[in-house]
Amino acid sequence: MRFSVAVSALFVLMGSFVNADLHKEGLCIDKIGGQYVYNADATKKACDAYLQRNTGDKQWDKCPDCKMTEVGKLNLCQSLENHIGGDELNYYCTQNGASDSLAS
Repeated sequence: MRFSVAVSALFVLMGSFVNADLHKEGLCIDKIGGQYVYNADATKKACDAYLQRNTGDKQWDKCPDCKMTEVGKLNLCQSLENHIGGDELNYYCTQNGASDSLAS
């Protein structure tokens, strides 16, 4: 399921987003008609894939606590232990049909 959410609304709900470093929350988005659109299906699939990830010994190589959670009526992938890497989340989002990702 996809629905349009203005970028400013996403920032209000989740704070500032960046694509590098380690994060507690992330989601997948598409850019349609000049606006960012939340991609719920890709977000869930990316979160599930990140939960299964085991590629090394760095903080972002595994996410044993990755789970879907709701923040302000928006479902996103969450890791309270900061296991979500911005580049890695973007990889899983694009592999699952989204054009980009946001993480905070």
